[in-house]
Amino acid sequence: MMPIQDLMNRIRWDGGFGASTFEIGYLDHLKGAIIRIPFRRIHWGRGNRFSFDFEDEEGETRSIPLHRIREVYRDGALIWSRPHQQSEKAR
Repeated sequence: MMPIQDLMNRIRWDGGFGASTFEIGYLDHLKGAIIRIPFRRIHWGRGNRFSFDFEDEEGETRSIPLHRIREVYRDGALIWSRPHQQSEKAR
């Protein structure tokens, strides 16, 4: 499986591949669910390789570490997923 950092970089910098519509599914600990957001809503801090920011529905900026990404969709099809950890299966 491709490391998530490599996939994020490919989406960002490979013009042909990145021209598709992407969604990122991250684990929200408070909701106990995977939340999907459009890749175009993600903001990358300068020099930050370990997390991304996005503005949620309430207008608040959230910072999400890359290790909480669980799924990546390209044009609606699942192209990458992280195996669930034992604590996630119980939810």
